[in-house]
Amino acid sequence: MQQRAFIIHGWSGYPEEGWFPWLKKELEQRGFVVTVPVMPAPHTPKLSDWLRTLWETVGRVDEKTIFVGHSLGCYAILKFLENLPSEQVAGGAVLVAGFRALNIPVLNAFYAPPLDWTVIKARAGKIIAIHSDHDPYVPLAKGEEFRQQLGAQLHVLTGYRHFSGSEGVTELPAALDAVLAISASPPV
Repeated sequence: MQQRAFIIHGWSGYPEEGWFPWLKKELEQRGFVVTVPVMPAPHTPKLSDWLRTLWETVGRVDEKTIFVGHSLGCYAILKFLENLPSEQVAGGAVLVAGFRALNIPVLNAFYAPPLDWTVIKARAGKIIAIHSDHDPYVPLAKGEEFRQQLGAQLHVLTGYRHFSGSEGVTELPAALDAVLAISASPPV
């Protein structure tokens, strides 16, 4: 079975934004089957709708399934992993500028359900968190939380702000390296 990667955009994002097309192309050149779904109502997201889209898009998860999330997409991935049947374990997840919660009123309902860190850790495989040293939206402490709660490797990059296309980020080699590192790792 081929390695599969799912790239999940964040709030107000879309599949062709920023570094997603670049990462998709790079992974496909290395033999991955890559899907970058359009998440529903990205400007006014509802967690239940995003999870439904993930269930419909991903199907069965195994050690050859790797997730890459950006910003709010990371939370959606974590909730998806939390809700997997116990016999399904992903190869891993790359969480770019991810967070558990931020004080953004329009998003509070999206991440109101608490995360069950223990279950996520058991279903996620290897986790790599990538954060910027001066993200204007997501403090570095959110990456530290992933390291503490999930045992994630934390990579801190300089000069990437929120890793958005609107900020000029059209390639993200650290995300490619993280996916390749996960795919080369033995199952957790």
